[in-house]
Amino acid sequence: MNCYETLFVVKPTLTDEETVGEIAKIKDILAREGAELVGTDDMGMRKLAYPVQKNDRGYYTVLFYKSEGTVITELERNLKISENVIKFLTVKYSNTKEMAQFNKLVAASNKAVEAEATTETASEEA
Repeated sequence: MNCYETLFVVKPTLTDEETVGEIAKIKDILAREGAELVGTDDMGMRKLAYPVQKNDRGYYTVLFYKSEGTVITELERNLKISENVIKFLTVKYSNTKEMAQFNKLVAASNKAVEAEATTETASEEA
């Protein structure tokens, strides 16, 4: 199994529910194809470096996962078909240095998710 990172950008015109649904669809494709999702980094709405399909902004999400190479073909096919995804990029981590960086990125994304969950729990208790 190899380690991969897929960054994709969703249209800014979608509602929060539609954006979450689009991200869930991508995660479902990975699960269906047998990939092991090890981390997610929702970077939120950001300005694009250049306009893409007349959009200056987009909702960025990064998925970190372990899978076979054949999964990438199916994932990217679905990303190309989706009208709501305006950009995507997949990176493969293969050598030892790259794997160390992959593990750091996964740990950072998981730490951010845990911190967010702790903050939500504290605000609900207050």
